[in-house]
Amino acid sequence: MKTVSKILLVDDSPIVRERLKIMVEEALPDCIVYEAQNRDQGSASFDRIRPDAVILDIHLPDGSGIDLLARIKSIAPLVRVIMLTNYAYAQYEHKCKNLGADYFLDKSKEYDRIREIFETTPIDEAV
Repeated sequence: MKTVSKILLVDDSPIVRERLKIMVEEALPDCIVYEAQNRDQGSASFDRIRPDAVILDIHLPDGSGIDLLARIKSIAPLVRVIMLTNYAYAQYEHKCKNLGADYFLDKSKEYDRIREIFETTPIDEAV
């Protein structure tokens, strides 16, 4: 069993990443949080660190977080992926869920669920 969880945050906003980092570290004090500000960095970081979970924005400056979700799940289907977006439209949610997203959260309403998700469901457990 792993003793330290690795979490990757992929969002173009440094403010959002900082807020997410604080929430994740409060829920998982022994975790290591990595950050990426765009799709290409997120993809490279994923390949390099093989995180246990990824928090991923849909709209990134260099492409779609949905494409990155598909890539992540094709490589590592058991990695927990939480989609966090300001574009919480049903068609996006449906597409993300079909590609294997474990959670689809609206940034404007469900931000605080991040902490709850990590506190209530251990990283190495299926969702």
